[in-house]
Amino acid sequence: LTTTAEAYTVQEALLARRFARGERPTGVKLGFTSAAKMRQMGVSDLIHGRLTDRMEIPDGGRCDVSGLIHPRIEPEIAFLLGAVLTPGGDPAAAVAAVAPALEVIDSRYDGFRFSLPEVIADNTSAAGYALGPWTPAGALGGLRSLADLGVVLEVDGRPAETGSTAAILGDPLRALAAA
Repeated sequence: LTTTAEAYTVQEALLARRFARGERPTGVKLGFTSAAKMRQMGVSDLIHGRLTDRMEIPDGGRCDVSGLIHPRIEPEIAFLLGAVLTPGGDPAAAVAAVAPALEVIDSRYDGFRFSLPEVIADNTSAAGYALGPWTPAGALGGLRSLADLGVVLEVDGRPAETGSTAAILGDPLRALAAA
């Protein structure tokens, strides 16, 4: 693979096989949503993959990692769209609800060392996801409040990682607008 166009063609072919087996699309996953990751990969655009119903882990459920190569967990923000995103429009106007989420990533590439076309073809390393409860957008007092939320990822009740939504292009809505 040498181009992103070739990579998305491979991604779509692999997803078509999943859909032919009965999986249903449930969402879109964005990749390279932080400036640091973009610099690391030498890119300036987001990439995207697809989520399916078989990737979903019920809230409070367990993730079976036995079939995965080297899974990782990343905290995320999920947006439920109530309207179509329009180019140049206000992404907040399209958001119906927001939920905390955990993403399970996995890669067939050792140590997550891959080229841009390889990670796109690999469906952006998407392996699973869990959604917390949805909060209606109107109940948040404006979606701009999402621009700098802290997150603490705990393992066995102990903090393992911390982060901020500000790492998502300065504001998660910017990533949504770029999608």
